[in-house]
Amino acid sequence: MMSQRRMWVLSWHFAWMLVTVLILSALDVFSYELFFVLSVLGLVVVIDLTRPIIVRPRWWSRLRVILVLGLIGFVLVTGRHLAEMGDAGTII
Repeated sequence: MMSQRRMWVLSWHFAWMLVTVLILSALDVFSYELFFVLSVLGLVVVIDLTRPIIVRPRWWSRLRVILVLGLIGFVLVTGRHLAEMGDAGTII
């Protein structure tokens, strides 16, 4: 059974991702890469706002692994976009 705090983190992150999809769709700028980057940002925000100060639950280390993988993905997406911008700048 999931703990109350773990459900709280999952609920807030799901709400963040839902609002992200709605806003990106409303602005007609939805892309999977942008959604991924904003979801990782949301995970960082939710973790920072809901993390326990004194005691760390056992599942917190698994959440840290997910966060590190998300941040690696963020760096890869950002690096790819920077490389595309550099290629476009050399053509002009």
